[in-house]
Amino acid sequence: MPAALQTSTRDSSFASTRWTVVRQAADSQTASQHALSALSELCQIYWRPVYVFLQRQSIPQHDAQDLTQGFFANLIESRAYTRADPMKGRFRSFLLGTLKHFLAHARDRDRAQKRGGGTVPVELDETAISEAEAYASGCTHWSAEGVFEREWAASLARQTLDRLAQEYELGGKAALFEALKSRLIAGEAAAIPYEELANRLGRTAAHLRVDVTRLRARYRAILREEVSGTVVDPRDVDEELRYLRQAMVA
Repeated sequence: MPAALQTSTRDSSFASTRWTVVRQAADSQTASQHALSALSELCQIYWRPVYVFLQRQSIPQHDAQDLTQGFFANLIESRAYTRADPMKGRFRSFLLGTLKHFLAHARDRDRAQKRGGGTVPVELDETAISEAEAYASGCTHWSAEGVFEREWAASLARQTLDRLAQEYELGGKAALFEALKSRLIAGEAAAIPYEELANRLGRTAAHLRVDVTRLRARYRAILREEVSGTVVDPRDVDEELRYLRQAMVA
């Protein structure tokens, strides 16, 4: 089981959930700039599950890039999110269902003619694209939906890691985070021995073990916040975490 999807029993809340962002934008006749910015941020976080889904549909690379950007631009411009009903499922289910609908009609409406078109462009980093393509090509025995959900779980893990890195940087502990993060990603077996790290950082191995315990606890808490932002009922968080953990190891 990947360390990145270990769960915590600690209760926490997320000030602006994914569903809250969608509903706030939908409740106004014209989405505010703040709402559009928030929606654009969600697009930036979740473009990779969309992209790998399209890749598994045997869509050529450049077309998949165009469709990914076109999908998110269309999501915002057409206000498709106004039809979202959080009570009917998880945020990932809403996004996947909307993507399938968009894809079914994309050719008819000639969406995504121009890469980067639309008012809410999604920056597709070339390195990230290469990683996503390699990932999709290695998932030939999974369905497109299965690959989407695996990459969804990975996106949540990346977002959690990014938030954790920012916290450590703001606390003046960026070097410590960089030294210890491999124990979140690769686990103990593949990590640099504590004694070697202790020599590098000028800390004792015992202190580093405490640091790792704290790092993992904070990671689990942030991951729980990220997942709680994609469900409506807080009681569904543990179930969603279990589902995503299974998706990663299926």
